[in-house]
This record gives sequence, C-alpha cells and structure tokens, in this order.
Amino acid sequence: MEANLRIGVYGLGRFGSFWAKELASHGFTVVGYGRSATSAPEGVRLGSEDEVLTCDVLFYCVSISAFSAVLDRTAGRIGEQTLVMDTCSVKLYPAKLMREKLPKQVQCIATHPMFGPDSGKNGVEGLPFVICPVNCEQKVLQDWVSEFKRWNLQVLSMSCEQHDREAAWSQGITHFIGRTLSELNLGETELATTGYRTLMTVVEQTCNDPLQLFYDLQRYNPYARQMRMGLKGALDTVMEALKKQEDGR
Repeated sequence: MEANLRIGVYGLGRFGSFWAKELASHGFTVVGYGRSATSAPEGVRLGSEDEVLTCDVLFYCVSISAFSAVLDRTAGRIGEQTLVMDTCSVKLYPAKLMREKLPKQVQCIATHPMFGPDSGKNGVEGLPFVICPVNCEQKVLQDWVSEFKRWNLQVLSMSCEQHDREAAWSQGITHFIGRTLSELNLGETELATTGYRTLMTVVEQTCNDPLQLFYDLQRYNPYARQMRMGLKGALDTVMEALKKQEDGR
C-alpha cells in the first residue's frame, strides 16, 4: 500500500474520529470532515467537504439511516479515481446504496470494523474486520485485505448477505440485550458475581454507542426481526417451563 495515499474520513462523530485517528496511526495522510467538527483527532487534518470527497480513498463514517441522504448530497462530487468504503454495521443496505448512487466509474468496497472507541481503546490488533466486495477490481480489494492484515486485524472476507445474517445473531442480539437490560436500571451491588459484572459490561459498551445505532441495527439488517422473534420465543419457552415448575406439573 502506498504510504502517500490521502485518505478522507467523512463524518467525525464518535466512531469517525476514532477511525480517522487509527488510520493516521498506521502512516496514512488523513483528512477529516464533519458538518459540526471544529477540530480533528490527533494526526488528522480538518479539511473541507470537497477536499475529503476527492481524496484517494474515502471512508464514510455516518449513521446507517443517514447514509442514503449523504450519498445523494455528495456522490456527484466524489473524485473519479477515489475508492469509496463505508463503515456501516450492516452491509446489504449500504452496498445497495453505493451500487445505485455512486458514479459507475467509482470503485467501492463495503467494510465493517467490528470494534469502536470502547473495544479498540487498547489497540485493534486481533479484532475482526469484515470486508465485502461491491464494485471494485480484485487487485484493489486484495491490496486492502493485505493492508488490514498488516494491522494484525482478523480480516474476514465474506458476502454482504452472510455478514448481515451472522451479525444479527452476534452484534444485533448483543445490542438488543444491552439496551433491554439498561431499561432495568441495574446498579452496583456487593453481591455482584463475575457473570453480573459481565452483563453490566455489555450494558456499558452498547449504551455508550448512539441510540440511533441500536435503532439502525434493528431496522436495516433484514435478519434482525428473525433474531428478535427467536429471542422472544426462547424467553417464552423458559417462562413457560418455570410456570410449570411453579404449578407443580
């Protein structure tokens, strides 16, 4: 990978700032843009919207629900030679948008860094990174697979459909349970077991993320409803088994 590549990060929210700083730490020249950003993370230069859109590589770090409108507003100004990657936590939906809205000559790859400011605060080595081809040359895809492997990430190459199907039962269910437990307003207790502390860690990590991410994971992953129905069915089964025990049956 060329060290002098200019990488643009569009969106400097919680994850975008984290990702821009991570890219810069691996030797890239990184330019960031956010509509309300007044400063950039360490190693990242704050740039204009048009400058970021014409970098050699462009990472969109915006919410899933905002991605369509952002592409409508920016797709026509992306550089012809710019490689576009999204970082959304679902893959079928943004891949479809990129195919439909990006100029045909613009290459694009769907990615999902399966970590963030919390899970990656001590470094990203060994953490999973999903990469899915959308509209790109095989060499371009392989170059970035090799680059992310150089970071010692656990690079997973798969289809967008496989990602969403599996993510619904891993990331999706984790966020669902974390948000559900947060509604109970559970607190510290001297009786906390290791298992209880683990549950509270799940609550903390999922609820540190924007609430919009939770809604988007459930809305835009086509397999999320099936996951929720499966979870409800499992809860009903356990509750019914307990009721039978209580009734002495």
